[in-house]
Amino acid sequence: MASRNLYLTYKKDTSRLLYWVINTSNGIIQSGINAEQYAPVAINTTGWSTVAEIVSMSRLIAGNLKPIPSAIFELFQAVIQARSTMYAAFQQIVSEKHDPDIERSNATHKHFIDALTEAFDALGGNSRGSSNVSSAGEVVDDERIFQNQFSALSLGTAKDDDGDASSDDGTHLTQARQQKKKTGKGKKGKRGKKSKRKPASESIADPPLADIPVESYRIIEDKDGLVSEYLLAVYAVVHEWNELRSFTQDLWREVAYDGLNGAVAASLTSTAVAKVKQTCIAVFADFPGHESYDTIIQTITRGNPDKAQAQFSLSLYRISACGHQNEKVQERRLDVKEHFWVHAYNDLVTFISDYQKNRTGKPTKAMQEQLNKWSPTFDLQRASNEERVSWRRSYTVNWLYDLVNVFSSIVVQRNTMKGERHVYEDVDWSTTGPWHQHRRLFGLNEFAGDITAIAMQKPSTDIRRKILPHHVFQLQCIVDSFTASRGWTLSPLRGHILAPPPRKFRPRRDVDLFLDREVRRNGKNGQGLLQSIHVLTQLLQKDADLHQDPNRHKAQSDLLEDLKFDFVNWLGESKYMYGLNTIPASRFSKHNANGLWEYSPLLCAAGLIEGLIIVQRVVMNLWDKIPEPTLALHLHNMLVKKGYLKKEVGLYATLESLLQDSFFPGGIPTDNFSDALVARVGQERSKGALSRQQAVSRDMTKDIHHLLDASFNRFFRDKSALMMYYDADWVPEQIPDNAVRIPSMLYMIRLMGTERVIDPATNEKRLKETEIIKRAKAQGQTDAALLNAASISIPDRDTNDEDSEAIMRRISDSNDYKTGPRRNPYHVSEQQKPEQLQGRALLDILRLDIFADVCGKTPESSLNYVWITCHIMLLFMEFEDRFRKARHPLWIKAYEQPPPQLRRQKRLALVVAAMTDEDDQAMKIFAEGFEKLRLGALACIFWEDLREEESGAKPKGDDDEIPTDQCTVM
Repeated sequence: MASRNLYLTYKKDTSRLLYWVINTSNGIIQSGINAEQYAPVAINTTGWSTVAEIVSMSRLIAGNLKPIPSAIFELFQAVIQARSTMYAAFQQIVSEKHDPDIERSNATHKHFIDALTEAFDALGGNSRGSSNVSSAGEVVDDERIFQNQFSALSLGTAKDDDGDASSDDGTHLTQARQQKKKTGKGKKGKRGKKSKRKPASESIADPPLADIPVESYRIIEDKDGLVSEYLLAVYAVVHEWNELRSFTQDLWREVAYDGLNGAVAASLTSTAVAKVKQTCIAVFADFPGHESYDTIIQTITRGNPDKAQAQFSLSLYRISACGHQNEKVQERRLDVKEHFWVHAYNDLVTFISDYQKNRTGKPTKAMQEQLNKWSPTFDLQRASNEERVSWRRSYTVNWLYDLVNVFSSIVVQRNTMKGERHVYEDVDWSTTGPWHQHRRLFGLNEFAGDITAIAMQKPSTDIRRKILPHHVFQLQCIVDSFTASRGWTLSPLRGHILAPPPRKFRPRRDVDLFLDREVRRNGKNGQGLLQSIHVLTQLLQKDADLHQDPNRHKAQSDLLEDLKFDFVNWLGESKYMYGLNTIPASRFSKHNANGLWEYSPLLCAAGLIEGLIIVQRVVMNLWDKIPEPTLALHLHNMLVKKGYLKKEVGLYATLESLLQDSFFPGGIPTDNFSDALVARVGQERSKGALSRQQAVSRDMTKDIHHLLDASFNRFFRDKSALMMYYDADWVPEQIPDNAVRIPSMLYMIRLMGTERVIDPATNEKRLKETEIIKRAKAQGQTDAALLNAASISIPDRDTNDEDSEAIMRRISDSNDYKTGPRRNPYHVSEQQKPEQLQGRALLDILRLDIFADVCGKTPESSLNYVWITCHIMLLFMEFEDRFRKARHPLWIKAYEQPPPQLRRQKRLALVVAAMTDEDDQAMKIFAEGFEKLRLGALACIFWEDLREEESGAKPKGDDDEIPTDQCTVM
């Protein structure tokens, strides 16, 4: 999924274009052509070139190569358009205000544009015949010309190699070149003959150019040119910022007003934060030392955000049905300080500067006078914009004080109460540091660590360079989640939107359902997590007593109790609200001592996500060690297939569907049930997984997420969508193919982005045999079906309500395929490809998977696995009671006369023996137990209900709500 960031796309296209020009030019020269008669061109051995040299090489190519691949013309157009976009934008700025720096940069842009246009024209770009011109909307996806020194094909050195001479990349030398290669007799002729027989692929593959990767090809520019590229990079990332903030803010409004589960919003917000971080790392790798938020914003606003208000506007265009005409229907000046996060940054700097003055966790007296006036019930609808901004600033500083005080409390107390001497500015506050093993917070540990590390620096430290864009964006999201819950949001075209706060929303709504501290669900279907842990530890103790082994479940029970302790004290509430010795009281104590959580929907939701993931890790680790869950699922399947159960039990049918690979790795059996069970329990643990786990266990910096990574398990290695994204640091590209759920939207994106290859056996096109393709084939998909599926278009969030299952159903009928939406940052006609989905477009698609996982059709993360384990343990107790009363021979053998090797596995011995013998009486007893404790999956979820009938797509907005992908920012 390559980035669609304007600068990164421009950079990639420039490298690819230069790669083709340089290698093709080198190939022509080394094949024996006299380059001097066309232009003074020399062999390029560096991969770097000036724009003037590009013009000369293009003239040489034009005289010796026909036709030019249409993909090359598309690249020229894309690169020219990218620079033209910046040129036009900054022309508008200087027309309103004289700025020498921008004028110099624009002169560089103009020179660059003119030179590349000259090269484009030299190659025949403006005079292309119909045979070379890509039709509107044609997909430019001929990657062959960028693989394995493609220019060898372009030069046509092996006419007989394949019959694809008519394709775009089947270019060949002109008649002039053919004549030039005819030589006379003698030594000169022999040398000419040798040159003629030397393949161009060999000549252009000579070191050092052959060792230079495509991405290292670049155009050499002077100082003004580098400034121009930096401005282009800054423009690109700031444009993305505006889009992502709009997206995340909409999420939190939906949480507050429409009941969207906070875990969905927090996961997508985390992905957006990761996107900002990844983009900035990629973009500013070319500009080391210029990646801080302050440097970026000073550049884009020319050092004055107030005056920059007049330099940025957002325009909405109506596009005609034919797609060739557009009309501006609305334009609005952007509130630069809002849309570029300037207020959030200034508030962060204010907090850090004030905190550093004494580093006691208490604001200075001057700051306290301002902060003490804050009230959570302040009427935002009646306030002026300045009053709202001031109110938000006080909230932000107060909340940051609480965050840092809680996060730093472990070290501060060691110093003040135990006399230790930790130097605050030298402490490693990161999630890989020594203090991370002490739980103080759930959900935002990395952000808290970064902010604490900056705040703990000495007052003289230049902290502005340490504040990176993703820090500011994450803070902006935290603040937006609260202001949205108070009815205040921001629209790019509508400005500030104010509404009455939602009556029933509480930031802790979802996390309270998860924990159920007050045991309000007791007596109803399902249980909160805390009560479930209490019940399960008792059941595990009873099982230990049954097997006369007091240590049978001690490690797992201790872990559950530790988890319960951490949740009680640090999730949704914290010890901070009751007062921590030597730690200042909460800044919100006047209104709510638990204000850190009560006034932060994002913190609550992010903490909930981590809680859900940890619970799944702990229980999957437990299930890996006890036989009951596996026995229950295999037994249930046999009873249903054999007809002993007339109707499947909902809970076990759901587990069978969601965790099929864990319970039935060889597929759900329809006969030979005992063989499938024996094969399952006899499955060997991967040596690689064992060695990795041992290495992680020895690393003291690793936390519970690393120690209980599902990939270390013997059986239960499935990961929910939340766990999958969490383990990938919320970067979709880092999720391995073997973790992607089939089917899912991420699977569809990976499928569509898989390389097409020619099968040597059939000579037919198919998808490359990647891990995800192998998995799909193992589930019964054919090469033809997968190839067809890969051509399905990604749905448009504004015109298509399909979810992943609906799209998967369309795979089976290729006649239903439709062309998807087309977007291009350069306005070059191009079909939207899955690997180009980024920003809001990608998040809209991934939202379907997250929604389904948290509260939709595949609710793997919504299940209370602790309570399910309780039910399974109770089920086996019911079995045992019934077998004991019946004095069944299998029970007597397994429980009263067990062989030595099965004394600690009585339940396993009973079930395997019954399934092997297919004992009718035993099967009936098992079925009676299932019937008595019949339970549906809805009784084991954390929420009040699931939204199974919904796809998870963003609800259609009001008529005046404008999608950002239909807007243009200048």
